[in-house]
Amino acid sequence: MSLTQTFNDPAAVAGYTERAKRQVPGFTDLQRMAQLLLAERVPDTADILVLGAGGGLELKLFAEAQKDWRLLGVDPSAGMLDLARSTLGPLQSHAELVEGTIDAAPLGPFDGAACLLTLHFLPRDERLRTLREVRRRLKPGAPFVVAHHSYPKGEQGRRWLSRFAAFAVLSGVEAKQAAAMPAALEEHLPALSPQEDETLLREAGFSDVALFYAALTFRGWVARA
Repeated sequence: MSLTQTFNDPAAVAGYTERAKRQVPGFTDLQRMAQLLLAERVPDTADILVLGAGGGLELKLFAEAQKDWRLLGVDPSAGMLDLARSTLGPLQSHAELVEGTIDAAPLGPFDGAACLLTLHFLPRDERLRTLREVRRRLKPGAPFVVAHHSYPKGEQGRRWLSRFAAFAVLSGVEAKQAAAMPAALEEHLPALSPQEDETLLREAGFSDVALFYAALTFRGWVARA
């Protein structure tokens, strides 16, 4: 099963929240930082685009922290969007959910956007196209917060993937399962290096690109449209 097919598997969808918390260092704090970085530049009644919103975890955190934000969540997986509805619970009125890729999102313009743990699934050309489409939907100067797997290629990258697997074991993942992670990620995930990721953001038209999060194989940036 490919990594993208995982999000159409009911068992994998059901375990997404626990899996993310165990495998992503500072997972909840990453979401809090994203909310903070958006909030410092958008109005109190902002319209916020969340790409890869399935699961609903950042949507819920954003809705709890900023009760007047209007959230638009986009995700290609119907199962993950169902999970988002369940996660949001009584906060569902704060978020509109749309099934599809960035092309399914309205043109806005939005006051800000976030894309967490999503872009590493996209090959370089599709990632660049997606970034350009995000920027096209943002008001001039609007903030964009993005974070995902981003690590060097070759032997150095394999060392970081091994450290990622070791962290998963410390977080409660079975050692046998964790041992298979580096090879699976290297084979199926079209991850780029941090330098390549920053280059794509600028090529897509974003400016003021700044790193705000670095945790083993993960990196996060904030930029302006």
